[in-house]
This record gives sequence, structure tokens and C-alpha cells, in this order.
Amino acid sequence: MATNEAGDLRLSLIAALEEKAADKGLDIVDVEVVGAKRALVIRVRIDHADPEADPITRDEVSAETGWISDLLDECDPIEGSYTLEVSSPGMARPLRKRGDFERFAGERVRVTTNATEGRRKFTGELLGITDDVVALDCDGERCEIDFETIKTAKICPTF
Repeated sequence: MATNEAGDLRLSLIAALEEKAADKGLDIVDVEVVGAKRALVIRVRIDHADPEADPITRDEVSAETGWISDLLDECDPIEGSYTLEVSSPGMARPLRKRGDFERFAGERVRVTTNATEGRRKFTGELLGITDDVVALDCDGERCEIDFETIKTAKICPTF
């Protein structure tokens, strides 16, 4: 599957899933579409929408997998078969929405941008987001990144 095709599929799946997830009190943390067309894997990471709630459990993930599978079958966005994996976001939680950059301020994060010039990778303490600018403290230096240029962002777990 071509990169753009997978990216478009990912965005359409996120939109469809988020619409129903809101009614269920869930947050669609991220969706990944990986693999070749004949061995496609769709990974859906979910969590509770309420930031005050405990992290989602394995049993809760199992209970939510049915409607996710049904919704994907209903939308039928994929020709042929695929493997669906539904999980919690894990310790290296992806940050995708503006609200994620507010909610997880203070966490150590790794950000990769799609910038074509200059620095593309940043690791540091997430300071938050103002307007469309994500701020990080990278070893004492304030780094500001335009939200629209962020390709991936994940929490760096500390052990």
C-alpha cells in the first residue's frame, strides 16, 4: 500500500472511529495502517476520554473490540482481508491531538517533524501548546514546533 494511500485510509478510519467512540466515553488515541496490501494490519489504540480516569484495562479493551470491528466492516474501507489489533496506548503513548499536548505537559516526549529543512527530531520535556505552537524544553533550550509540521509524537517512558 502506498504511503499516501495508507495515510488517507488512516485519517478516514480515525474520523469514523472518533464519531462513535465519543458516545462510548472513549478516546481514539491513534490508528496505524501497516503492512502490504495482502497482509494489512490496522492497529487501533484506545483509552478513556476522561483524563481523570484510570488507564484502560485489557478487559475493557477486549470489550470494546467488537464495535470497532463491526464499524470497520460497516465502513468497508479496505479491499480484501486485514488483521485488526486493538490495544491501550501503552507507556509510549502517541500524542496526536492538540489536547494531547496540553494534557501531557510535563512529560518527556520525542517529536519528529516533516520539516524539509533544519532539525527534524526533538526530545525533551513537553511544555504545552499555545495556538498552533508546541513548546519543548530540550536540555534547557526552548524549542517551538508548528503543530501542523508534527509527523509523530510519543511519550518517552521513564523507568
